[in-house]
Order: sequence, then C-alpha cells, then structure tokens
Amino acid sequence: MSERPWLRRPSALARQALLLYTALIVYGSWYPFSGWRSLGLAPFAYLFDPMPQYLTAFDVVTNVLGYMPFGALVVLAVYPRWRGTLAVALAFLLGGLLSGVMEAVQTYLPTRVASNLDLAANALGALLGAAIMSPATGALLDRGLLRRWRLLWFERGRAALVCLVGLWPVATMYPAPRLFGLGNWPRALWLRFDSTTQDALLAWTPSAWHVSAWPALLAPRLPDEVWEALITMLNLCAALMLASLPVRRHAPRVRLLLLFVVSTLCVKVGATFLQSQSGLAFDWATPGALAGLVCGTLLALLTLRARRKWRAALAACALTASLVLVNLLPVNPYFDAVLADWRQGRYLHFNGLAHWLAWIWPYAALVWLAYTVEQAWLRRRMKHG
Repeated sequence: MSERPWLRRPSALARQALLLYTALIVYGSWYPFSGWRSLGLAPFAYLFDPMPQYLTAFDVVTNVLGYMPFGALVVLAVYPRWRGTLAVALAFLLGGLLSGVMEAVQTYLPTRVASNLDLAANALGALLGAAIMSPATGALLDRGLLRRWRLLWFERGRAALVCLVGLWPVATMYPAPRLFGLGNWPRALWLRFDSTTQDALLAWTPSAWHVSAWPALLAPRLPDEVWEALITMLNLCAALMLASLPVRRHAPRVRLLLLFVVSTLCVKVGATFLQSQSGLAFDWATPGALAGLVCGTLLALLTLRARRKWRAALAACALTASLVLVNLLPVNPYFDAVLADWRQGRYLHFNGLAHWLAWIWPYAALVWLAYTVEQAWLRRRMKHG
C-alpha cells in the first residue's frame, strides 16, 4: 500500500500560521489605521505609475523577505490537495492579490504610498518562498527526517501554542524599559490620563490600592539592576516553560530550549542593529539583563522534570508577577535614551507591529493558559459525570 491513512494529512499548524501571518501583513501594511482620506485617485491607479524616483535596495529586499514566509506557508497550508508547481503558482497568485489589495488601500492612508514596485517585490517574495518550500513540503509534512522529528519530539494538536511561542521573539524586539518587560500597556494607558481623571479613578479604590504610591515603595528597596534581572528572569522563564509544553519528554528538550533562547537573542540583536541610529546591537545587554538571562534559562531547565500542569501553572505565576512589576515600577532612567536612539520613523508599520505584540503577548499567553485549564476541567467533569 503506497499511502497509509495517517499520511498526506493537511497541516492545521500551517493553516493557522498562514492566517496569523496574513493578519500581521494586514496590520503592518495599514498601520496606524488613522487619518484616512481620499485624494481623488482610483485605488488601483498606482499600477500604472512610473517607477519610484527614490529607490533603495534595502526597501526592495525587505519587501521580498517580508512575503517569503507567506509564500512558504501557502504551500504548506494547501498540501496535499495542491502540490508542486500548482502550489507555487497559487502562492504567487495569492501573494500578488494580497499585496495588490494592501497597496490599493494605502492610497487612502496619509503615511503610506501605494507603489507598483512594492507589489512586484512582494509577489516575488511570495514566489521565492513558495519555490524554496515546495521541495521540502513532503519531507516536512509527509515523510523524511523532518517529519519524524516533528512526530517524535512534539505533541499533536498544539498548533495555537506553537504559534504563540513563535511570536515571543518578535514581541521582544521593541525596546522595553527592562529586557523582556512586555505587557506594559496598562501603565501607558494610565499615563495618558490627566491628573483629574487619575484622581477620580483612585477615589473609587481604598488608599492602599493606589498604584501611584507603589513605585515609590518598591523602587528604593532594591537597585534597578536587580529589578531588571528579576523581570528578565520571570519573562524568559515563562516563555521557556510555555515552549516546553508541546515537547515530548524523550525529545532533546534542553537543546531545543537553548536554541530558542539563542534564536530570540539573534532576533533582538538584528532588530536593534537595524533600528538603532548609532548602530549599537547590544545596548540592551546590561548587567541586570544578562543576569536575568542566565537565571531564567537555568530556572526553566530545572522545571523540565516537573509535570506539564505544574510548568503551565508556574508560567502563569511568572507572567502575572512580571506584569505587576512592569506596570508598577518606575521606568529605567536610561530607557528614554534607548528609545530616542530607535528609528521610529523607519518602517513605521514594523515598529507599530512589534510594539503591539510587546503589549499583548503576556495577556494572550495567560488567556491560552486559562483556556487550557477550562478545557481540562470540562474533560474531567465529563469523565466523572
């Protein structure tokens, strides 16, 4: 028998990842979603415009690279119904259609310029990504060493968790007051209120709950380097424990988690180097951050002996404690200098996407953990009911 029943199944992870990446492209293409206006131009008039006068290789290469994962994910998502040349052609067509719609809508955004060159670069990126992924699709999803590793090392049905963990390195790219200090949107929202609104909100709570007084109580108790080490350790440990949940016990979990840490740091270094005006790639590597990296990695590796439910519970506790500290501690005095060195105007959509992920990732992780607990409780209730 040439095909077994468990072969040639569509990949749920690939389809969920494709939807997620498409949403990220839409967000990045239309950010900041404000200032919509009409200049009297047809949305697809840009297709017949002359080539842009100012053309840089960096912009073209970035557009190509941005759509390469889209093309690769399309090939993986449509397998096994579409394979080979048909899958590559479909990825090229969908990449061109998606980019064409994104560029057309940018006609009505004041901060964006619709460009036929961007459309061509994006479509080329989708084609290249699909062409590169097409020969490896069978080995990854159907047969070969990659598929055996995937089945031997990772649990099935954890696509949502894998996507969530995969977004963590991207969420850490944007500068934070302390390394990996994600989820500080409540603090940012609170600071947007004027003093009258803050006083009115605080009037509804007991005086002991007044968060405005907590930073003054917390900060003097420990040096700022210790707080940064603690926040870095808590976030890294939580991310690594979440990353370990879909990994089977007999898999090389230590090496996989260390690879995850190295990959995250490479993404952080690369993003900092590209976006920093001074070209510094390691301005985030303070003594406190480095200590937190070491402690968080060691602590996560020590928890590998614990059962999955305990690792999930510890990850939730670490995320909660980190969110409290990130939103209550005063901002690191050197953070303003780091943020000023970050090129906010370069790739505004990239900065907005990274900042948005940095704000919501811990809360999305907590929502996933809460959903998992609810599902486990329901299964247990049905079993004993």
